[in-house]
Amino acid sequence: MPLVHISLRSGKSDVYRQAIFDGVYHAMRDALDAPEDNQFMVITEHTSANFRFGASYLNIARSEDLVFIQITLNNTRSSEQKKALFRRIVELLGESPQIRPEDVFINLVEVEKENWSLGNGVAQYA
Repeated sequence: MPLVHISLRSGKSDVYRQAIFDGVYHAMRDALDAPEDNQFMVITEHTSANFRFGASYLNIARSEDLVFIQITLNNTRSSEQKKALFRRIVELLGESPQIRPEDVFINLVEVEKENWSLGNGVAQYA
C-alpha cells in the first residue's frame, strides 16, 4: 500500500506530470508487486525559491529538473526489491518524460502495517 509524494520545480506540463505518475506506478507494480489500482500519489510543484538541493552531492550532477520521490510503504520488502524499484523508476522515467537518472531522487519510508487507514477509520492491514 504505497503512498507516493513527488516534488518538482513548477512549470512542467500536465503530460510530463502524468508520465511521472505512470512511471512510478508501473515501477511499483513491477518491482514490489503493488496491487492494481493502488494509485495514491500526489505531485507538489515548487518555485525555485522553495526548491533546494545539493547540485553535486555524492558527485551526482543534478539539474533543475530534479524530482524528489518519497514512497511510504509497509516494511515488508527486501533490499533486493527496493533496489529493483529504484532501478525501475529511473528506467521508466528515463523513457517518459525523459528525466535523467541523476535527477531522480528516491526515498522510502517504511511503516508497520497497522499504521494505515485507507478510509472509514479502519486499519485495513492491522
